[in-house]
Amino acid sequence: MTGVLSRPLLVGIPLAALFATGLAYGADGEPSAAGVTVEERLGATVSGALAFKDEAGRDVTLGSYLDGERPVILTLVYFNCPLLCNTMLNGLVEGMRALPWAPGESFQVVTVSIDPREDSDLATKKKANYLAQLDGRGADGWHFLTGDGTASKALAESVGWGYRYDADTMQYIHGAAIIFLDPSGKVTRYLHGPAYAEKQLRLALTEAGGGRIGGVGDALMLFFHRFDVPSRRYQLSLGVLVGISGVLALGLFGLAALTIRSRRGESRARDRATMTSLTVTGGS
Repeated sequence: MTGVLSRPLLVGIPLAALFATGLAYGADGEPSAAGVTVEERLGATVSGALAFKDEAGRDVTLGSYLDGERPVILTLVYFNCPLLCNTMLNGLVEGMRALPWAPGESFQVVTVSIDPREDSDLATKKKANYLAQLDGRGADGWHFLTGDGTASKALAESVGWGYRYDADTMQYIHGAAIIFLDPSGKVTRYLHGPAYAEKQLRLALTEAGGGRIGGVGDALMLFFHRFDVPSRRYQLSLGVLVGISGVLALGLFGLAALTIRSRRGESRARDRATMTSLTVTGGS
């Protein structure tokens, strides 16, 4: 991901707000974030030893949230971001509101600030704000972490989430992607925002959960979808549908052939019985 904001997000956003984010603009009018990309590192494993402060000011490690049972949605942001981080987290909340599960039930959300100037008090306020949008659900499952910047930088590097500080505006330039981890901390999927549809979240969580989350319906939905890299979305897999259609067609063909063969056998048996009866009658 080479730009901080996608073209659809630019529509309707005041120009002053965009300049407030510290973005530079190229000749094509698109925001430029030279050297800032999200390099997807599927299969990479985050370090559970990375140390942070949670929203209550307690010392925690990332491993505190890798419980071996529930997948994790990892978001890298900074709480004083004037636009993109809030838009991204609002998009995540909107998608999660439609999910059948809340944070803490079948999955967890870990939001890490990349700004060492931010503290637990600010994290507490941010958490309260977003939990209110979830109608209070997920208090035990959405964690807001801060630190001195060392751990957040190491975490961002391990998952390929690029960012840089712009001294002129005193803001961070970064991308908009959330990262899905399996219960052991392995990266399974990236969803690029700033909006995250319920279906996309559900499929990504089902994939990250490896059968630990959702029911048979969710497993079947994932089976019939594939992640399309160019569109960065899960899409219905035509290959799977064609394959299943082919198997069903062969099955129906085989059943029809067996039925026809069975009926022919029955017809021949009747003919033999009739001939036998005529022979016996004639002999009499």
